[in-house]
Amino acid sequence: MTEILLTHSNHLYSDRKQVAKMQPYPPLQTLIAAAWLRERGFEVTLADITLAESPDAMFRAALEKHRPKLVAVVEDSFNFLTKMCTTVNRELAFRMGAAAVEAGLPAVVNGSDATDRSAAYREAGFASVITGEVEKSLEEAARHFVSGHADHSWEHAVLRAPISDLDTLPDAAWDLIDTSAYRAAWKNAHGRFSINLVSSRGCPFRCNWCAKPVFGSNYRHRSPERVAQEMSRVKRELGAEHIWFADDIFALSPHWTYEFADAVDRLDAVVPFKMQSRCDLMTRETVGALRRAGCEEVWMGAESGAQHILDAMDKGTRVEHIYEARENLRRHGIRAGFFLQFGYPGETWEDIERTVRMVRETSPDDIGVSVSYPLPGTKFHARVAAQLGDKVNWNDSGDLDMMFHGAYSSDFYRELADALHEEVRGGVPRWDRVRELERMSTKPALTF
Repeated sequence: MTEILLTHSNHLYSDRKQVAKMQPYPPLQTLIAAAWLRERGFEVTLADITLAESPDAMFRAALEKHRPKLVAVVEDSFNFLTKMCTTVNRELAFRMGAAAVEAGLPAVVNGSDATDRSAAYREAGFASVITGEVEKSLEEAARHFVSGHADHSWEHAVLRAPISDLDTLPDAAWDLIDTSAYRAAWKNAHGRFSINLVSSRGCPFRCNWCAKPVFGSNYRHRSPERVAQEMSRVKRELGAEHIWFADDIFALSPHWTYEFADAVDRLDAVVPFKMQSRCDLMTRETVGALRRAGCEEVWMGAESGAQHILDAMDKGTRVEHIYEARENLRRHGIRAGFFLQFGYPGETWEDIERTVRMVRETSPDDIGVSVSYPLPGTKFHARVAAQLGDKVNWNDSGDLDMMFHGAYSSDFYRELADALHEEVRGGVPRWDRVRELERMSTKPALTF
């Protein structure tokens, strides 16, 4: 009998956009939690449903095979898909909770959506919703249930303080995943195997549409040496040919970045990597250090080419930062990706044109386009909550539904996203269709 069965609800084949991209990453937070429990003497196993043909069948088979004393649905809180709180992920988690109850087993859950909708998760059968960082609270739950408590009830009453020294966290339990399946998917689709790592938790910036229900705004980082050591490990033991640093903000500190580049060089740990950051952090000196460490691609939240929209978002950046960051990255041969967001209240057609012009003038290597998405706990959500209908979450990552009263229809924004993607990627954009849908709209742009 296995003491603890860990799983998650991010099933790649339930998300059509992610199937098209075919960039599957293991559930990093789940694997770190598993390693944490192992260090404390627990026997753990993982039902990794990411690439499963049938996630429900795989999970039920794991319940039957291992008969654990505790089921823990620990979402990968470093994964943007998990943070989007899509209904397909939620429904799968609910089915996992129900299956555990049916098998007579207690289950706990941790993740962004569970934090936002704790009552619904309890209704689905979970004994408790673990809020905040998962490791210490999951250990407490494990001690409760493994000790033989038969009532299947455990209430996590206290939100534990975040772990201050992230170097005390173990490396992810990579042996629990089927590395060959991930490698095959990556090699077939992209020709090289990519793995995900993380160097920090939290984000100190205050963009008013950004939800942070798990790690919050308390930014902490691992030491440069520890990050470089894990890079070396996945390079040599897993055969990683590329790394995605899944931090909200990677290399926030210039000093940390210089030390990181030195450590990577010293340990011969260079692996090409991509990361996420902000335009105003991509200075010449920082970009130079990133290039030395192996960085080949940086994704930044450009959001808009209209300054008053950036100000309304509490973004804290200037449009000129976008241009400067793009030039700094270009100078060092690093690909630049822009996250763009349309539909924020107050945005007009002229503002959309400003964003399109900014993209054309800076020529990013790639873009990701979204529409403003109200998530609970954000200032933005509070402002538009009265406009929300029955649908308050996207079904999957390609939904792009406008769930509040935007200036234009969802069809308009989807067509806009498709056209801009086509232009950046060298295709044939349908700008005539975008303008047609723009003219059909009679709704004024809303302001707060």
